[in-house]
Amino acid sequence: MVEGRCAGPSVCPLNHVAAGTTVCIKELVASPELRDRLRELGLGEEQRIKLLSSEANVICQVCNARLALSEKLAKAILVEPVAAKA
Repeated sequence: MVEGRCAGPSVCPLNHVAAGTTVCIKELVASPELRDRLRELGLGEEQRIKLLSSEANVICQVCNARLALSEKLAKAILVEPVAAKA
């Protein structure tokens, strides 16, 4: 990580990714109940999402819907940046 951001193809928490980045969810680090709820919302492993904002709340786009997450919840979602297609 560089300056609190996810640098390169490494896995890091969702709230460490720069706004505008498309990422792939790699792991959910939470209780079984919370993991199940995140999956119900479309935030499961291998799902691609786009981080729209990481100001007060983390806002991401998943399955053509925007979701606002707390910083604590965003820390529990480990992601990997998706390389841009050339």
